Amino acid sequence: MTSVAEIVQRLETYIINPALLLIFTAGFFLFIWGLVMFLINIEEKDKRNTGKDHMVWGLVGMFVMVGVYGILALISNTFDLGVDPRNPQSFNPDMSRIERITKPLFEKSLR
Repeated sequence: MTSVAEIVQRLETYIINPALLLIFTAGFFLFIWGLVMFLINIEEKDKRNTGKDHMVWGLVGMFVMVGVYGILALISNTFDLGVDPRNPQSFNPDMSRIERITKPLFEKSLR
């Protein structure tokens, strides 16, 4: 089971966390770009609205990435997966319950 734990840990460390950070950073830069465009073009309504749109979508992108990070932490804590988003090296899943899994009740009733 250690190989599966290692794969999940590497997936989180090298793919999921950098992707979340990259998209969050893109949203932040989109927000800053929109703010700059808004302030530079304060006199022109069309360009000012474009700057507002960039700021709104930048905030939406950042909010979604924070939400995804929170949902991953919630799933990890709810199902006790042992994944700590603040410390990706601490993946230690609890596999003690695997031996207590039984067949579903409907299979017993079919016999």
